[in-house]
Amino acid sequence: MIKRSQASDPARAGVRVDVLGVRISTMTMDGVVATIDEWIKAGAREYVCVTGVHGVMESRRDPALLMIHNASGMTTADGMPMVWAGRRAGAWWMTRVYGPDLVLAVLERAAAEGWRSYFYGGAPGVAEELADRMSQRFPGLVVVGTVSPEYPPVPGADVEAINEAAPDLVWVGLSTPTQERWMAAHREALHAPVLVGVGAAFDIHAGRLAQAPRWVQRSGLEWAYRLAREPRRLARRYLRNNPAFVLSIMRHPPRLRP
Repeated sequence: MIKRSQASDPARAGVRVDVLGVRISTMTMDGVVATIDEWIKAGAREYVCVTGVHGVMESRRDPALLMIHNASGMTTADGMPMVWAGRRAGAWWMTRVYGPDLVLAVLERAAAEGWRSYFYGGAPGVAEELADRMSQRFPGLVVVGTVSPEYPPVPGADVEAINEAAPDLVWVGLSTPTQERWMAAHREALHAPVLVGVGAAFDIHAGRLAQAPRWVQRSGLEWAYRLAREPRRLARRYLRNNPAFVLSIMRHPPRLRP
């Protein structure tokens, strides 16, 4: 059991909740940003997964992907079901760390601290549009490169260019599970202290994908909003994963892990 006094510590990246085998970090947004700040200042070599029901269910089918999530510096609660699971396990302080919100929170700090960002992912033109919009929103933001790679990306193809740009943060928008596999495979080769996989945040902040209203996000129904907008691409994902997740979580309740 975690004491209430411990939960106020923003650096408790080690406290996770086991959700069907995937260890989700019980961090708040402030805690995640503070931890990334520490990693950059220390020159760490970490990656961050931003995971919801889709990532958890894909990990149950793929042991290698499960290991990637659990070896991360943090695996944050992208969706409300992860938050509810954490609170059910006793992490009453846990809040959602949604990919698009994480991008804004970290880039705001990046502009103030002078952190250098590199945007890797998205369809042709998306990374550039994202960089332009974020630079306008956060004056002083340092963007040192953008790449919209082939899909799936050729292993190792862009490592040299990214390292030459010397970013502090590499933002990876390749969708789950491709971005998680890419970060894990390239973590040792890349010099940047922090890699962050944020998926649809690229399209959302580039203005190519509408974001669900906040009340829809808070209700845990964002999947339905996205399904209505992209039925061909997302129907199989949600109609397969969501019922399976509910049944599985009833059989295997979430548990806190140190």
